[in-house]
Amino acid sequence: MAVRRFRSFEEARQALWTEPGDPALPERMKRLGELARPVDRPRGVFRFRSIGEAKAAKHRPSYT
Repeated sequence: MAVRRFRSFEEARQALWTEPGDPALPERMKRLGELARPVDRPRGVFRFRSIGEAKAAKHRPSYT
Protein backbone atom coordinates (compact mmCIF):
# COMPACT_ATOMS: atom_id res chain seq x y z
CA MET A 1 0.00 0.00 0.00
CA ALA A 2 1.42 3.35 -1.00
CA VAL A 3 1.95 6.18 1.48
CA ARG A 4 -0.07 9.30 0.74
CA ARG A 5 0.59 12.75 2.14
CA PHE A 6 -2.01 15.41 2.75
CA ARG A 7 -1.58 19.12 3.38
CA SER A 8 -4.77 19.45 5.42
CA PHE A 9 -7.30 17.37 7.31
CA GLU A 10 -9.87 18.26 4.67
CA GLU A 11 -7.76 16.65 1.91
CA ALA A 12 -7.41 13.50 4.03
CA ARG A 13 -11.14 13.41 4.77
CA GLN A 14 -11.98 13.67 1.05
CA ALA A 15 -9.55 10.86 0.19
CA LEU A 16 -11.58 8.44 2.36
CA TRP A 17 -14.69 8.72 0.20
CA THR A 18 -15.31 6.29 -2.65
CA GLU A 19 -17.67 7.02 -5.52
CA PRO A 20 -20.65 4.68 -6.01
CA GLY A 21 -19.89 2.13 -8.72
CA ASP A 22 -16.13 2.33 -8.18
CA PRO A 23 -14.59 -1.01 -9.28
CA ALA A 24 -12.30 -1.02 -6.21
CA LEU A 25 -15.26 -0.88 -3.81
CA PRO A 26 -15.90 -4.67 -3.51
CA GLU A 27 -12.23 -5.33 -2.70
CA ARG A 28 -12.24 -2.55 -0.11
CA MET A 29 -15.38 -3.99 1.51
CA LYS A 30 -13.82 -7.47 1.55
CA ARG A 31 -10.73 -6.17 3.40
CA LEU A 32 -12.94 -4.35 5.90
CA GLY A 33 -14.93 -7.55 6.50
CA GLU A 34 -11.74 -9.49 7.22
CA LEU A 35 -10.87 -6.99 9.94
CA ALA A 36 -14.23 -7.55 11.61
CA ARG A 37 -13.95 -11.34 11.88
CA PRO A 38 -14.08 -12.65 15.43
CA VAL A 39 -10.88 -13.96 16.94
CA ASP A 40 -10.94 -17.74 17.32
CA ARG A 41 -9.82 -18.23 20.91
CA PRO A 42 -11.51 -19.23 24.14
CA ARG A 43 -12.80 -16.47 26.36
CA GLY A 44 -12.09 -16.07 30.03
CA VAL A 45 -9.23 -16.34 32.47
CA PHE A 46 -7.31 -19.58 32.88
CA ARG A 47 -5.06 -20.66 35.75
CA PHE A 48 -2.18 -23.05 35.29
CA ARG A 49 -0.01 -24.83 37.83
CA SER A 50 3.24 -24.09 35.98
CA ILE A 51 4.72 -22.05 33.14
CA GLY A 52 5.23 -25.24 31.15
CA GLU A 53 1.56 -26.13 31.44
CA ALA A 54 0.57 -22.63 30.26
CA LYS A 55 2.91 -22.81 27.27
CA ALA A 56 1.58 -26.24 26.34
CA ALA A 57 -1.99 -24.96 26.50
CA LYS A 58 -1.12 -22.07 24.20
CA HIS A 59 -0.34 -24.52 21.37
CA ARG A 60 -3.50 -26.60 21.79
CA PRO A 61 -6.61 -25.75 19.70
CA SER A 62 -8.52 -24.79 22.85
CA TYR A 63 -7.38 -24.03 26.36
CA THR A 64 -9.87 -26.33 28.08
